[in-house]
Amino acid sequence: MTPRLKPLALALSITVALAACQKPAEAPADTAAAAEPPKLTIDLAKVAQQPISLQAADLDPSIAACQDFNGFVNAKWLAANPVPGDRTTWGAFAALGERSLQVQHELAKAAAAGTWAAGTMEQKVGDFFAAGMDEAKIEAAGITPIQPDLDRIAALTATSEIPAYLGEAYAKGQGMLFGFFAMADYNDSNTNMAYAIQGGLSLPERAYYLEDREDYKTARAAFLEHVAKVLTLAGADAETAKAQAQQVMDFETRLAKASLGRLELRDPASRYNPVALADADASTPNFSWTAFFAALDVEAPKTFSLATPGFFKEFDAMLADVPLEQWQTWLRFRTIDGASPYLSSAFEQANYEFYRKTLAGQAQMQERWKRVLGALNGSMGEGFGQIYVAQAFPPESKAKMEALVQNLMASLKGRLENLEWMSAETKAKALEKWSSFTPKIGYPDKWRDWSGLSVARDSYAANLMAAAAFNMRYNLDKIGKPVDRSEWGMSPQTVNAYYRSTANEIVFPAAILQPPFFDANADDALNYGGIGAVIGHEMLHGFDDQGSKFDAAGNMANWWTDADRAKFEAATTKLADQYSGYEALPGLFVNGKLGLGENIADLGGVTVAYDALKKAQGENFSDPMIDGYTQDQRFFMNWATVWRVAFTEAQLKQQITVGPHSPGMFRAVGPAQNLPAFAAAFQCKAGDKMVRSENDRVVIW
Repeated sequence: MTPRLKPLALALSITVALAACQKPAEAPADTAAAAEPPKLTIDLAKVAQQPISLQAADLDPSIAACQDFNGFVNAKWLAANPVPGDRTTWGAFAALGERSLQVQHELAKAAAAGTWAAGTMEQKVGDFFAAGMDEAKIEAAGITPIQPDLDRIAALTATSEIPAYLGEAYAKGQGMLFGFFAMADYNDSNTNMAYAIQGGLSLPERAYYLEDREDYKTARAAFLEHVAKVLTLAGADAETAKAQAQQVMDFETRLAKASLGRLELRDPASRYNPVALADADASTPNFSWTAFFAALDVEAPKTFSLATPGFFKEFDAMLADVPLEQWQTWLRFRTIDGASPYLSSAFEQANYEFYRKTLAGQAQMQERWKRVLGALNGSMGEGFGQIYVAQAFPPESKAKMEALVQNLMASLKGRLENLEWMSAETKAKALEKWSSFTPKIGYPDKWRDWSGLSVARDSYAANLMAAAAFNMRYNLDKIGKPVDRSEWGMSPQTVNAYYRSTANEIVFPAAILQPPFFDANADDALNYGGIGAVIGHEMLHGFDDQGSKFDAAGNMANWWTDADRAKFEAATTKLADQYSGYEALPGLFVNGKLGLGENIADLGGVTVAYDALKKAQGENFSDPMIDGYTQDQRFFMNWATVWRVAFTEAQLKQQITVGPHSPGMFRAVGPAQNLPAFAAAFQCKAGDKMVRSENDRVVIW
């Protein structure tokens, strides 16, 4: 569920030792002295803050809830809390992410200051963080950490050598031309398959290269300047760098023309194209997939998914007709650009100036410790999470979440059983899928083994490269092997949640389980309008326009009758049209088709959560009227609180183009406009902006 897509400090105010806290279900596999309890200690009082929860003082009674519900709930708070200079959005998700970072910062500092046995997670985290914070050493190293890679590119003598180079690069986790990874086979969800898919673009999406929207043209011009600057920093003279920047632009524009757009890629069928290895080799005569698998030290599979075949056809043609010099220029730029955040300040500044400031409107660079924590989480997030959950996730939170999940499950079952538009045949399959949902809460039951990753304080860039190679090897070793359904796709310290169609699982990391999403001491309305609706949202991803193409076992299969699918698509088309009518900026509207899956999940999630709230209250419920508002009103107000968000203009434009999620201000109101319960709660009347007519109202699940 992003600001999936679709990533905290709990309100603890005492000093605790890891040994005294709740421990994960399994001790870290790479801890050298596993029998000895960790001794890392932090004071969570340093990071404890007031919860970001629904407060009556934040509401703006001057704005009519029936006309502008997002404004009524969020405008006052957002006006008092502008987007910080080091961010491109600000609201509930970002604020919780900031809290999580504060806790992580204390943990990382304590790890860096301590003395730990070699191989322990405390040692790895501490050394990684210390190396990242050693600016003098990073500055002195300059570009030298990646010089061997640049020398290897310079040593290429013919385009026929490029496939072998790519094999070497991908084996080190430095693949940059196309995506390559292991994932569950869409037709056999118990087995991992290799997937290859389009890539190679530096700009956010193919449209940035091909369309003449004003901000796209500005981005292209800025990209040319950025490429030239990066190449100049690496030693090229200004005239040469300018010419080479155009070569990079031409190279990527050609890839963009052969790529699918974000809307097309939403269809899982566009990402799944199983082919025999021999047939793959025949389809790209200039690039041997057999040799590529060998370079990766992966046993040649009988089949793998060569998705987006048009892209790979063009890639193969480029191996034949793009001059070696242009290939080398592109490879050199991408190598430097990818490593820039971890090199000396000139490279890091150039990277920020283009990708964050120009493309996303971020006014200033984040503090260094935040940037280093971002790299740490990207490199060994779950390992760091072992330390995080022991300090910041009490067991009672998990128990209460499990109860909420069961209540939402029961509510969803009731809605499925009583659907009027669905036939008994399809309904039986839907209920079969419902019964196979697997919820995961807080943190993994089994931690990943990090013993093969070596981390030291000598070189920040070296740690990043070691982690990239380690993680790539971990992923490659899954190819052809059974799927491990205990694995998590997010670290516990991530403020987010997700649904995975091939496992039919819903996952809620520890960091999201606090206000405004979840508060063990709050009234039911807030919890059901917050985390309850999020739980429902993730469940409903199993029944959105794409998740509904997977069955109870997680295989891509059609379990619908044709008539039921037609009814479903008619309703989802109405929902897409609803969101396409939301104007984010003058003349720039939400793409209702691109965000359809998330919007289906939002509508279903809020609907299911409201039903669950009513069941939890029971027939003889007496409304406590907190702060003068009913439980129904507080339910919808907390849903809107979850989605309070402000954007820089550049970030909002980028999200409209590439994001699968509608901007939060529209998520706050979209589901409510379709629910009679909302209109009843706030006594809205026909014709009010928050009330859709009978003909326009969307009902799906």
